[in-house]
Amino acid sequence: MANLTAGLAGVAKNDLFSGLASVVEKDEEPERFYRPAAPSKTRPARPKETPAARSEARAWPGPPAADDEERGGDPFLRTRRRVQVRRGVVPKTRTGRILFATVIVLSLALLVVLALSVRSFFLHDSRFRIDSAASIQIVGNSQVTRPELLSVFGGDIGRNIFFVPLAQRRAQLERLPWVAQASVMRLLPNQLRVSIVERVPVAFLRDGSAIKLVDASGVPLAMSPQMLAAKHYSFPVVTGITIGEAPDVRAARMRLYQKFIGDLNSGGARVSSQLSEVDISDPEDVRAVMPTRGGDLLVHFGETDFLQRYQRYRQHLSEWLRQYPRLASVDLRYNGQVVLEMAGDGAEPRSGSSTAPAKAPNHAQHAASLLRTNHPLKRTAAKGRTGKSAAGRRSAVRSSKHSAGSHR
Repeated sequence: MANLTAGLAGVAKNDLFSGLASVVEKDEEPERFYRPAAPSKTRPARPKETPAARSEARAWPGPPAADDEERGGDPFLRTRRRVQVRRGVVPKTRTGRILFATVIVLSLALLVVLALSVRSFFLHDSRFRIDSAASIQIVGNSQVTRPELLSVFGGDIGRNIFFVPLAQRRAQLERLPWVAQASVMRLLPNQLRVSIVERVPVAFLRDGSAIKLVDASGVPLAMSPQMLAAKHYSFPVVTGITIGEAPDVRAARMRLYQKFIGDLNSGGARVSSQLSEVDISDPEDVRAVMPTRGGDLLVHFGETDFLQRYQRYRQHLSEWLRQYPRLASVDLRYNGQVVLEMAGDGAEPRSGSSTAPAKAPNHAQHAASLLRTNHPLKRTAAKGRTGKSAAGRRSAVRSSKHSAGSHR
């Protein structure tokens, strides 16, 4: 009986435990279905970081790392390096600010005292004083004498070099006739350096009964006869410019003269050396006195095509002189024809083409008559009835040039 009871109890226990196990088994199945798998505790191996990648990561952190997300940390709240906080220069305490302001004021005062001391040294020290005219260096002058240039600096002898007004002295130097440009500079401790660029004469200028030189800007240049003879200038005499005219008017007429001379010499030969006189009083008609076998001829070149007209003149000059021994003027301003004017009483202008003489048209005769009455050399040519020939006029022009010191 006892064994039976024990057996029944064992059976009941077994059934109880087996029922509980089945219940636990059934409850574990839904739990395994809904619970995710536990993450592995082993961390994956991180790749080896190179120096280039390390510098790139410092410059730009990039997206958050996977291990940060796995650990549940917030990547936006983490910093890879410390940020240095800049502190202001001015102290925050009251005592520090007072000391800082005191240092600034003392530094500024020291700088001002130092600047005043340096200025006083340069302005009052005797080592910066111009002792004599030997302390003024002059370069570039050949026509202007040293005493003429030193006369501008007469009041600067004994003066401190820093008190010399350089701009004013340069303007005074450029007012001298022969000085085109000037520069004045200081040379420490007590010297001045003056550089001169002189004007270059390009022609003789008839100023009444006197003969002077003139440069390309129309500025008259005086020179002694001894220096003229020593220089051996060979220029034509320019007329039509007066010293009393405005500088811009003289400069414009000299530009016309320069263009005329340049065109004549552009052919290779120095035709300008054959000119005795050039009249530029009329901007539309450049007139030149040119020597020939029997005397001087007045040639009208107009205002353009100077070289072509001169070549036509040289080509037919022998023919004209053979046919017209009393030829006094040649007008080349008209295309396809040449106006010839004779010297003497009652002479009529002659005209012709480039090959043979022909009768002049009315407008050419009118132009020749105007030239005969207006130009001074025309009136001289018309005095043939009084016995003054073209050779006499040539000698008169040449004598005026020789009096100016020209040796052609």
